[in-house]
Amino acid sequence: MRIVVLGATGRTGRHVVEQAIDRGHTVTAVVRDPTKLRVAGSEPLDVVTADVMDPAHLAPVLESHDAVVSALGPNGNGPTTTCTDSARSITAAMSKSGLTRLVVTSAAGISTDGDPLFVRWVVKPILNRILRHPFNDMRELERIVVNSGLDWTIVRPPQLTDRPYTGRFRVNESGSVRGGYRMPRADLAHALLDAAADPNTVTATLSVAT
Repeated sequence: MRIVVLGATGRTGRHVVEQAIDRGHTVTAVVRDPTKLRVAGSEPLDVVTADVMDPAHLAPVLESHDAVVSALGPNGNGPTTTCTDSARSITAAMSKSGLTRLVVTSAAGISTDGDPLFVRWVVKPILNRILRHPFNDMRELERIVVNSGLDWTIVRPPQLTDRPYTGRFRVNESGSVRGGYRMPRADLAHALLDAAADPNTVTATLSVAT
């Protein structure tokens, strides 16, 4: 596949780039600062400097590709529109370019579907108070993506860690992953790439966790 990776210099995005190359995909990494991208192995990798928030700037980069995988996310717990603004730009750029396959990263904390009662009534309300700004941003991202008309997949991980890759994680399309409270970023990258390659995940929201 020919994959465009957004957020390629982030802590999850770097894993997406490396693993996509390892899988034999042709990768275009969209970055603001190419000097920040350091990955093991460099072929077949094309590093492109572009503004993800500008659809006119982004659309030409997407042409002649098969999928977009976005590892973009909010930075910190304060007020943010990073996910909302990027979703608007990405979906507009994809519509303009003709590319339809999109996989985006959200968060398990924004939903209580399938949660046990303690998590639903105690844990999630606390999380939503602490993380209300990034969670609201991700909810808007999901709304934009779902209404985009694209072949989208939303992937909702729990708290992310920098622990080593395991390759062992669970996926649930009908609600939260029970007992799945943390996940290495490297395993999330694996899940994002699996989703991009699987047509059965189109218009699906996947909860993932170890």
